[in-house]
Amino acid sequence: MKKNTFFLTKQHLSIALIWLFHVSGILGIIYGNATWFVKATPINLLLSFFLLMLNTDLNLKSLFMVVLCFLVGMIAEILGVKYGLLFGSYSYGSTLGFKFIGVPIMMGIIWCILIFITGFIAQFFTKKLLFKILIGVGLMLFLDLVIEPVAPVMDFWTFESGVAGLNNYMGWTFVAFPLQLIYHKMKIKIKGPFPFHLFLLQFLFFTLLLIKSYTP
Repeated sequence: MKKNTFFLTKQHLSIALIWLFHVSGILGIIYGNATWFVKATPINLLLSFFLLMLNTDLNLKSLFMVVLCFLVGMIAEILGVKYGLLFGSYSYGSTLGFKFIGVPIMMGIIWCILIFITGFIAQFFTKKLLFKILIGVGLMLFLDLVIEPVAPVMDFWTFESGVAGLNNYMGWTFVAFPLQLIYHKMKIKIKGPFPFHLFLLQFLFFTLLLIKSYTP
C-alpha cells in the first residue's frame, strides 16, 4: 500500500505567505498599530508580485506582458494625476511609496498584479476570448469598487471631488480592456490556484477595512 506523502511546493508556500501577510495586515490595522501596518503596504504588494511571478511560467511573452502592464498602467496614472484624463482629477498620498511624476512606482506593479490574476481567473468561466476579456475587466472593476472608499483613509489616493466618479470606472475599462486582450492572446500560464487566493485576499482585506471605517 502506497503511503500518501505531502510535499511542500512553492505553490503551497506562496499561498501560505500571502495569507499570513494579508491576515496579519488586517489584524494589525484593526487591532494594532494601524499606521505601521498601513505603511507596510508596499512590502505586502511587492511580496504578492514576487510570488505571482514565481508561480508564472516566465518567458519572453510573460516578461513582455509584465513590462507592458507596468508601462501602460504608469502612463495612464500619470495622465490622470497631471491632466485629469481617464480617471478624473486625483492625487496620490505617501503610503504607496516613491513617486515618478506624482505617481507611485507601485501603481505599475499593481496594474501587473491585477491584469494577471483577473485574466487567469476569467479563463475558468469561458473559452470565448471576448467573454474572458469582459470577465477580467469586470473582476478588476469589482475590486476597485471595494478599494475606492478605503483609498483616502489609507492615504493611497484622493479624488478632488472626494469620491471616484463614473469616469474613473470608464477609465479603468478603457485601459484594462486592451491589456486583458493581449494577456489572453499571449496565453500567459500561471501554475496552480495562487491568483484565486490573491484576488480573494485583496477583496477580504479591503472589505474588512471598509466595514471598519464605517463602524463607530
